[in-house]
Amino acid sequence: MWLVKLADSVNRLVRPAVAVLHGAGVGVLAAMMVLTASDVTLRYVFNRPIVGSFDLTEYMMAVVVSFGLAYCAFFKGHVSVDIIVSLLPRRAQAVIDGTTGLLGIFLFALITWQSWVYMKLLFASGLESTVLLIPRYPFAGLICLGSAFLTLALISNFLEFLSRAVQK
Repeated sequence: MWLVKLADSVNRLVRPAVAVLHGAGVGVLAAMMVLTASDVTLRYVFNRPIVGSFDLTEYMMAVVVSFGLAYCAFFKGHVSVDIIVSLLPRRAQAVIDGTTGLLGIFLFALITWQSWVYMKLLFASGLESTVLLIPRYPFAGLICLGSAFLTLALISNFLEFLSRAVQK
């Protein structure tokens, strides 16, 4: 069926990109752990904290969260409560999954668009971090990128749910 082939094609396109974002997010998370542990150690042992560690941690957290959401959505790792839905027939479950997936697509497409608008606003304003004076707009762009791939992952999931719903 053409819908199953379309879902597989979208999966093959989205999976590598989501894996790259996930790897980058894991790397940033590891760097954030080293930075935080070093900052705490230097602060309490030598009374010399790392200057700007809060700024860096703030930016790193934005990357970790936005990149991790797409990976989690693609592999259906989000928490779901399906006590009542699990009692329904498989086709009804697929319809419910597809409906919630479609709502998620619209929501995160809107978030992607608005984060793009916000990034352009930050670029025009020249807003920077407090201590290290790092521009904020690249990190808003990374949030936009993560949201865009989250939207693509949700589209992939939606096509899968839809193909299950129309199968006999």
